[in-house]
Amino acid sequence: MKNFKLLTLMLAMLVFVLAACNSNNESTDSNTSSEAEPSNETETTQEGYPLTISSTISQSESEEAGTILFEDVTLEKMPEKIVVFDYGFLDTLDTLGVEGIVGVPQDSQLPEHLTKYSSDDYVNVGTLKEPLFEDIAEIQPDVIFISGRQSVFYEQLKEITPNVIFVGATQDDYWNTFLKSVDIAGQIFGKEAEAQEHVAEIEAAIEEIKELSGQFDNTLVTMYNEGKLSGFSTNSRYGYIYDIYGFVPVTEDIESSSHGSNFGFEAILEFNPQVLFVIDRTAAIGDVSNIESDMENDIVKQTTAYKDNRIVYLDGPLWYLGGGGLQSELAKIQEILNELK
Repeated sequence: MKNFKLLTLMLAMLVFVLAACNSNNESTDSNTSSEAEPSNETETTQEGYPLTISSTISQSESEEAGTILFEDVTLEKMPEKIVVFDYGFLDTLDTLGVEGIVGVPQDSQLPEHLTKYSSDDYVNVGTLKEPLFEDIAEIQPDVIFISGRQSVFYEQLKEITPNVIFVGATQDDYWNTFLKSVDIAGQIFGKEAEAQEHVAEIEAAIEEIKELSGQFDNTLVTMYNEGKLSGFSTNSRYGYIYDIYGFVPVTEDIESSSHGSNFGFEAILEFNPQVLFVIDRTAAIGDVSNIESDMENDIVKQTTAYKDNRIVYLDGPLWYLGGGGLQSELAKIQEILNELK
């Protein structure tokens, strides 16, 4: 009888041990499965990352800083805190509905369609030419987007974050660098399809403006600045009006520079363009502009452009500060179409 009780006790202990082992195995399997299979939400958030991005150009030249080399940037995850110094790229992000913009240069004149970024909901990071480094550092941004006016501060901005990306369009390859900036936005924020839809809309508008531009034999692009004028031809800051829109330059003998060559009213009369475009830089920098009274003087009134009512005053903030964005590129074409059709 004693042996029978002992055997029964041993069997009960064995069952207990086996049950405990099975429970531990199930727990371990459950934990292993949980660790090996991350949630779908995490996979969606991190899809496509790490992501390496190249700037729209590899380098730029500056009188102050010499040759500036823009390094590729590898983002480990989608940026959540974004500082944008280029109004064109801000325009593109806004068009695509990108969230996370926290810092914008509010002390420069924002184009009208971007004035919502002048509110207290966004940190003021200075002007387009003078960043507020301490304010930017306090934000602790995940990425900083810059263009030509801030390129001289490239190394200083990299001390705040290594993720500084040049997204500006350049005058010598305006269209392709603009497209690359749109592609950068699409890649980083998973908006490739939406970006291409907007590009297709702009390309359709370009075909329309080419039909219009073919009606004129010659055209001149100028910039007004507090009573003074600059002229632009091909291979200039506004060369795309000729190269992409199809307008014929009244002359190609104009010095190429970011602000154009000095240009007098007598020169306008001498070239006598059929269409005269005037970009209002004075309004772009926030000063009071007398553009129409200054432009429509006795000399300019003798030109074909004036007589045929084809002096086109172009929106200063849009053309001088806000180009290179999905909204602004379409708006510029629409402005010309509305004025000349």
